[in-house]
Amino acid sequence: MHLLITGGAGFIGSHVVRHFVKRYPAYTITNLDSLTYAGNLGNLRDVEHLVNYRFVKGDITDQAFIDRLFLENRFDGVIHLAAESHVDRSIASPVEFVMTNVLGTVNLLNAARRVWDGCFEGKRFYHISTDEVYGSLGSEGIFTERTPYDPHSPYSASKAASDHFVRAWHDTYGLPVVISNCSNNYGPYQFPEKLIPLFINNIRLKKPLPVYGKGENVRDWLWVIDHASAIDVIFHKGKNGDTYNIGGHNEWKNIDLIGLLCDIMDRKLQREPGESSSLITHVADRAGHDLRYAIDSSKLQEELGWSPSIRFEEGLEKTVEWYLGNQDWLEQVTSGAYLDYYGKMYGSPSSGD
Repeated sequence: MHLLITGGAGFIGSHVVRHFVKRYPAYTITNLDSLTYAGNLGNLRDVEHLVNYRFVKGDITDQAFIDRLFLENRFDGVIHLAAESHVDRSIASPVEFVMTNVLGTVNLLNAARRVWDGCFEGKRFYHISTDEVYGSLGSEGIFTERTPYDPHSPYSASKAASDHFVRAWHDTYGLPVVISNCSNNYGPYQFPEKLIPLFINNIRLKKPLPVYGKGENVRDWLWVIDHASAIDVIFHKGKNGDTYNIGGHNEWKNIDLIGLLCDIMDRKLQREPGESSSLITHVADRAGHDLRYAIDSSKLQEELGWSPSIRFEEGLEKTVEWYLGNQDWLEQVTSGAYLDYYGKMYGSPSSGD
């Protein structure tokens, strides 16, 4: 099988590439990434030498390039992760999210349809989405695959639109597709604009920890390595045209998560208890900030046999250990361009949701 993974130099994508390259040595894995600020080939140094892996630099919004890539390689499958994903950036630059998340997805769908030309046996287009397309929950309830879409940010609206296009290509052209909607991921190699790596880095440097509002927003957290294993299961065993929710069964209020993270960091850095939590600073809430996300992944567990492998407390401890053990990586990715963005958006570091 020749498999195309888009966005494979990013946080989730690099874990998916690593998983497939190592688990399926008979597969050829092509990693397509445009290497924007969040794409880093350093995330894949441990597999870049393997014979079944190759990297291609390119932009999914370039239709002519995507068409040529598919014609030259005749991919058997696509795992589509390439996306603009940070909500704060989408509020500042919504058109970029439309271009990448909507137009880019349509370009990939069209290229796959042309190359496969109705011969869909053994082919699959797998689109990775987010739980944010479902909108916001109150204190009760949980997102299922039947929850109506209700996006509240330019990011979630662009992902919702791309989901609809994927389903339309299945219903209109018969393209063999699957979709998954996942909860917040955490783990190694995450770009430090997101909450957990951002706060680890800020605590390390004794910088403020800016928390939106009272920190009462609730998220379900998914260990990124568990997400990669779920993608493997869905790609190989999922039913064409179906959607699968992937969650970690780890609902946490932001302020409680931050408190746990501060305690772990105090221990790891041999600081006085409470030293890291003293850095917490409450800032004005984000516009349209969803209160709570919670994923019901029972369909995936019951039909395909997947379940999370790790409790959040253990995963967070492993995550902290990785970032503290890879400070060179952190310093490399927190470049001048990233710091300029930081200042423009917030005047100080963001709360990184």
